[in-house]
Amino acid sequence: MELDETDRAILRILQEDARTPFSEVARRIDMSSATVHDRVNRMEEAGVIEGYHASVDPKAVGYGVSAFVGLRVEQGREEDALERLREIDGVCEIHLTTGEWDVILKVVAADTDSLRELMFESVAEMEGFSRSQTMIILGTDYEADGPPV
Repeated sequence: MELDETDRAILRILQEDARTPFSEVARRIDMSSATVHDRVNRMEEAGVIEGYHASVDPKAVGYGVSAFVGLRVEQGREEDALERLREIDGVCEIHLTTGEWDVILKVVAADTDSLRELMFESVAEMEGFSRSQTMIILGTDYEADGPPV
């Protein structure tokens, strides 16, 4: 789907606050609510807009520690290993990468003891991984709500 500048303006507004009423989006871009509604529906159907969600602060729900985990996957074990990673509580993101690590996870845990348990009793016990490195996130300076549009 080819996006024009109006579509991009709608996306920027919705990325900033997905709960913005279409009437407000329409007012800000000088267009009718019906047209905004049609454009949003079209972008949803085309997969440009993948969904709407609440952004939850991990600390507010009991996760005081976040970390990135680099994993080296044994050749030929990728699909099985990825499937098992999806089942681990605390794994928030799984990224396939190039470079030193085949997979980088983002994980959350209540505290460092819980993180240690997650790593040593869940991830390290799995077959298919030859090496790992855990990098505790000390803070996040910037996190975008999505790609620039």
